Amino acid sequence: MLSNALVMVIIIFAVNVVYVSLSTVRMILTLKGRTYIAAFVSLFEIVVYIVGLGLVLDNLNEIQNLIAYALGFGTGLIIGSIIEEKLALGYITVNVVSTNPDLQFTKKIRDKGYGVTSWSSYGMDGDRLSMEILTPRKYELRLYQTIQEIDPKAFIISYEPKRIHGGFWVKQVRKGKLMHPKKKVGDKQENSESSKKE
Repeated sequence: MLSNALVMVIIIFAVNVVYVSLSTVRMILTLKGRTYIAAFVSLFEIVVYIVGLGLVLDNLNEIQNLIAYALGFGTGLIIGSIIEEKLALGYITVNVVSTNPDLQFTKKIRDKGYGVTSWSSYGMDGDRLSMEILTPRKYELRLYQTIQEIDPKAFIISYEPKRIHGGFWVKQVRKGKLMHPKKKVGDKQENSESSKKE
């Protein structure tokens, strides 16, 4: 079976895709501080790497095997990045500057369950409202949509914090409160009234 050139090319390509994908995920897990999970992934990564490299070294005279190895490497990087985006590990800090210094902006963001620190600032054209918002990466796009709905002209910068310590917000996120933000008193009354009517 391995003597078949086409089968060999496909095997080398597939093995290298798996290896580089695992390598990318392992590196990201390490950077995120998930050391034990990264170590577990590395066990599979090194086995796949040895198998793939062995196949290529045993058949160095076949140029198509080298091409398959190189193509598998590039494809593995793309797939590993896609996997990392789907996992969406860690947190994102989003800095927002709104042209509208109305503090209701902060309240609307907090009502969605996000952790917000806000302060008044001054820009070239006058007063501004500056905010620092912390969110898990998996809710990042949802946060951007919320900000755009409140102020389409808001200036947004995001970055990934290396370490988070203290504060009440992270505990709330771990309890799942970001997915289920607190309901307003009016909402509770409306819900109770509607349930009575039913």
